Amino acid sequence: MTDRPRAFIVVTGSELVRGDRPDLNGPFIAAELLQLGIEPARISIVGDAEGELAEALAEGLRADLCVVSGGLGPTHDDRTVELVARALGAGLRLDEDLHVEIGAISRAFAERLGRPYVDFEAGVLKQATIPDGALSLGLAGTAPGLVLDRGESVVVVLPGPPPELQRLWRSALETAPVQRVLSRARPPGFRKLRFFGASESAVAKALADAGGDGDGVEATICARDFEIHVDLVVAPGADQRADELTEGIVAPLERYLFSRSEQPVEEIVLELCRAGGLTLATAESCTGGMVAERITSVPGSSDVFLGAVVAYADEVKGRELGVPADILERHGAVSAETATAMVVGVRERLGADVAVSVTGIAGPGGGTEAKPVGLVYLHAAGPGGARSADFVLPGDRGTIRHRATVTALHLVRRLLQQSRDAAA
Repeated sequence: MTDRPRAFIVVTGSELVRGDRPDLNGPFIAAELLQLGIEPARISIVGDAEGELAEALAEGLRADLCVVSGGLGPTHDDRTVELVARALGAGLRLDEDLHVEIGAISRAFAERLGRPYVDFEAGVLKQATIPDGALSLGLAGTAPGLVLDRGESVVVVLPGPPPELQRLWRSALETAPVQRVLSRARPPGFRKLRFFGASESAVAKALADAGGDGDGVEATICARDFEIHVDLVVAPGADQRADELTEGIVAPLERYLFSRSEQPVEEIVLELCRAGGLTLATAESCTGGMVAERITSVPGSSDVFLGAVVAYADEVKGRELGVPADILERHGAVSAETATAMVVGVRERLGADVAVSVTGIAGPGGGTEAKPVGLVYLHAAGPGGARSADFVLPGDRGTIRHRATVTALHLVRRLLQQSRDAAA
């Protein structure tokens, strides 16, 4: 599938190179391009240094489409427009319409701050100055998006803040130069498989035993969120081969398969609850509300999710969840017995049909030989029964808490699917 038009993505910002914040724009643009049938050949993340950015742009211009994000602000280190113009051998001009529009926004901002407009004037002129021949996509904030047609390649320049970039990206796709590149693209098909509980090596073996990729199908296996994600990118005309490969992968791993889409486990849990007319709650200790956060990140979750009790201290487990003192004394806060009692308590107190609990030792301290750091107990219960799980995971505090959160969600999913299948 290498005959697809190629794209090079340049993401600029010293804060990205330093690790102050993660790059969200490169993955977004790459995913968009792949869906459209354009090969995202490379994502280059560079700082604001002139030499580094100029080198990345020179390489990007060898692709059919070069998408650049960031460096469009009013300050001295925002150099993208100037360097794109230089790379294309184009001059710079003041766009009067942009000058008026950016100026109006800046004047209003100056008034709100009680500062003179002259403080902003140089920045307005800078942002309204664009390469000769550039097509303006309009503004998101005070930064204009731009499209430049070089003939053999097209350059799209977008602002760095992700909401602004995503808004102007839609406009860029509608322009004639980008449409010309898209006219040569053939959008691929996709097959997506999501496994939980299977090892990455087991999935790799299943792929190899099924014949491996090739013949119009590209396969990637990625361990993500303690799940194994398999993505198949399917060239036009290779659907039968993709279907055969998909089923060949699934056959030995079917008990671990939880989705054939990108739908996350928290959405699946909510859908299963809705289908059964069930409400949901969580009782959390070491995860500190992370399970509830995943659930409530889904819009509309309030029709299912009642709430959470974060019971970190033993006295809170007793007072708020009714965990008996003798269980805490005999078995400890990190135990299967306490996890079970936490679920009983949160179901009673919040009136939930289904609940899940998490208790463990996330570290780095607090472990013993009998109960090491990384030991976690989980329990889920509902009208159709109960399921428990426990594990000891080597790793840092964040990894242990994250793993416990994901496992709790999958424990609830399995419980709900078990109840649904038993009722069918």
